Amino acid sequence: MKRLLAFAVLVLLAGGSAWSHQQGPVKPPPDRVIKRIPTESAPEPPPIPVEELIRRVTERENEIIRARNASSYQVSLRLQEFDDAGEMVGEFQMAKDMLFAADGKPSEKVVRTSRSTLTHLVLPSEELADFARIRAFMLPSISLEFYELTYAGKQPLDELSTYMFRVRPRRLSRTHLYFEGLIWVDDRDFAIVKTYGKWVSEVEQKTGFEPFVFFETIRENVEGKLWFPAFLRSEESLPAGAGPARIRLTLRFTNYKTHAEPRIP
Repeated sequence: MKRLLAFAVLVLLAGGSAWSHQQGPVKPPPDRVIKRIPTESAPEPPPIPVEELIRRVTERENEIIRARNASSYQVSLRLQEFDDAGEMVGEFQMAKDMLFAADGKPSEKVVRTSRSTLTHLVLPSEELADFARIRAFMLPSISLEFYELTYAGKQPLDELSTYMFRVRPRRLSRTHLYFEGLIWVDDRDFAIVKTYGKWVSEVEQKTGFEPFVFFETIRENVEGKLWFPAFLRSEESLPAGAGPARIRLTLRFTNYKTHAEPRIP
């Protein structure tokens, strides 16, 4: 039976209905201020060697990435502004289909877009739509040479029991973004079910995603075995003349359709 990930702290979801493939406007999860990575602590050792655990996680990621690269799906973007009373005062929405092509080259088709009523994040619609290109962190085995993983203990995640790892880049680059943060791994099938962190480079705060810094991604179990990204979320406060403005970004990935003969990334 299809297992649906519901991250209770975020209160992103409320039962299976939150993961339904809706075609209407994006419905973001309730308020959640994303600001920092938790401090380190000394965990109990895992039941299997950490090196073996990491190997199983990355092999599982290889499978998931191959399947997602051979899938079509929809990406829905919602940008919202809130005043100091918590009332939404502006937003922008768009959605596009990511289409699978037989030659392995993805194509995009915008299916809807709205007029921006944002007053603090004042950008053309084309530039606002670029926020839909923010990628969810994934960890194939080939990327291990670029990252240092540290086991951080076991942690319950709604109905799941998970292993948590800290992820840090081994080195930084001026031309490439690397992930720094936390990942949560299901302890039964070794799939990553949640990530939290930021994209970093040698040039501080120059990621192309400004003003957003920290991102939280929740994955959905598709077809009973493939944990694909479902929600990506970030929130920041911006200085403003009449007071600080809260800016929220929500990406929702829906309507996954996995095709035969997935291509290796």
